[in-house]
Amino acid sequence: MSRFLDIRTVDIIAPNFKKRLSGVTSTIVQLVPVQTRMGERIATLGPGLPEDLPAIRFRDLFHFRRPPEGRTARIWHARRNLEMLPGILLRDVLRLPLKLLFTSAAQRKHSRWTKGLIRRMDAVVATSARSGSFLDVPHTVIRHGVDLDRFHPPATGGREPAPDGLAGRRLVGCFGRVRPQKGTDLFVEAMIALLPDHPEWTAVICGRVTPEHETFAAGLKTSIADAGLSDRIRFLGEVDDIKPWYRRVSLLVAPSRNEGFGLTPLEAMASGAAVVASDAGAYAEMIRPGETGAVVPAGDGEALTTALRLYLQAPARATAHGQAGLAHVRAEFGIEREARALSQVYDGLLGRDAPPV
Repeated sequence: MSRFLDIRTVDIIAPNFKKRLSGVTSTIVQLVPVQTRMGERIATLGPGLPEDLPAIRFRDLFHFRRPPEGRTARIWHARRNLEMLPGILLRDVLRLPLKLLFTSAAQRKHSRWTKGLIRRMDAVVATSARSGSFLDVPHTVIRHGVDLDRFHPPATGGREPAPDGLAGRRLVGCFGRVRPQKGTDLFVEAMIALLPDHPEWTAVICGRVTPEHETFAAGLKTSIADAGLSDRIRFLGEVDDIKPWYRRVSLLVAPSRNEGFGLTPLEAMASGAAVVASDAGAYAEMIRPGETGAVVPAGDGEALTTALRLYLQAPARATAHGQAGLAHVRAEFGIEREARALSQVYDGLLGRDAPPV
């Protein structure tokens, strides 16, 4: 069956106009199938998305003048500036029957240009209370969720065994693109300081090194080699499937200096791992310090090292906090909760009497 839908049956468009994988792309990939299962008539538009997602073609834009049967408009659900602007042009210049929705995850003051785009939206969603604090328009806070069918702990209990060739019995991981923004250097510095005293632990770094950050990554590897820890702090690159690695690590570290929302801690907790994270993005709104993990000030390498030492010294703490984190995510951060909350926003924009079932 074709992934391309009949535009006459589509109520919501989720555009994705950035080819490179990003947090926004990941959100669309995880959320749209859930929304479809819940009855939303939603389709994606743009490159860089899996072939199994429901989609429309760019040529279908010519058919936007007629809304779906039983509706007076469609929703254009943008998540970036480069998706808000086409929506505005389609609605205000071409006069197409569209309602514009923007989801904002930014944790910083918006530029004058971005503020102007946001003010032209019919509704705005913030992914956290913190991101909402940077908005000067009415908005609804809807936190991202995690797909608990995709991210889950090992079926046998405990942690999944690491592949051959990794030293130590326990893994501590840092997942994400290797760059200063993600705090990869802070993680490496902490591991260089701590691992010599904790031989049962090995650190793994999973993530892409883009050309502009190859010098940064090379410097980290040199520091690791100088410390004699090349077999204990391993760069694995961009792995084909990150989900098994979440099930292998006992402790996940998210040391970002700045972040939008950031799904990594939720994916880790859903997989049964404890989490130590900076207070960038929405991390502090996800983690219960002393219960599911720890939160440290963004960019504070000393505080990060101190927090990690407590887990490396007492692996049972990581086990207990991983179990508590799993229960916390299942209760508060299932992706179905996010989909239901978005349906209520869609209801208001489309004048629907009831959400889909």
